[in-house]
Amino acid sequence: MIANLGVAWHDTWMQLNPQGMRLKSVLHTTWGGGVKLGWMVMSLVLVAPMFGQDGSTASTDAATDRLPNYQPANAGDRVKWFAVSTVGPLSLLAAGPISAGFSTGMNTPKAYGPHWDGFGMRYGMRLTGVSTGNAIEASLGSLWGEDPRYFPSPRRGFGTRVKYVIKTTFVAPYRDGTLHPAYARYIGNVGNNFLSNTWRVEGANGPGNALVRCVLGVAGRMSGNAFAEFWPDVKKRVWKRNKAFTTEGTEGPGEGEF
Repeated sequence: MIANLGVAWHDTWMQLNPQGMRLKSVLHTTWGGGVKLGWMVMSLVLVAPMFGQDGSTASTDAATDRLPNYQPANAGDRVKWFAVSTVGPLSLLAAGPISAGFSTGMNTPKAYGPHWDGFGMRYGMRLTGVSTGNAIEASLGSLWGEDPRYFPSPRRGFGTRVKYVIKTTFVAPYRDGTLHPAYARYIGNVGNNFLSNTWRVEGANGPGNALVRCVLGVAGRMSGNAFAEFWPDVKKRVWKRNKAFTTEGTEGPGEGEF
């Protein structure tokens, strides 16, 4: 129904405005670059106010916040983080299928096609980018002690934890447990998305495409932080309810029950 309304609007617009065809041509010409870049800029503009509220204290907070009982990441911790973040259940069974499924449904890039083979190619392409970015972050960060792992908020309160999830998308603990800008993460995100242009198909290997993927990478990291922060609480509540239900159900049938 929505598609039919869109077609009807399009036909009416062309009848009332002969210049509409020219406008359509211009939009198609610029879609591959300018529109995508504009979308990225708008995304950054929408995100910026959340950090602008604390603009005067952002650098101070990042330098003074210290994680309690923090132990720096060793080589084994970094390898484990790389493995879980790249081929762990959340990556392979959730983020990967969602990303590949959405792109397949939208048929972007068109070279892969809107079918199962295209889904598989998109799934694999995402995995190459994720593995490259994670490898850069884990290895490069070891030079100055940047820890790629996520640590739950030491403070309670839903709003406080949401702010922490957003903040730790851009900062990471260093060897002393204080939070600083996550430079290795930035380099890994930007580096993998531009580097992967060398093996991506036509229509997905331009600078605009890479910039959009960078923004989506930030959003993906934020979503992963939110999952790591709140999922244990959700699981605990579900477990308590199931346990209470099981306890009530094991008291045996009442009178007249079977």
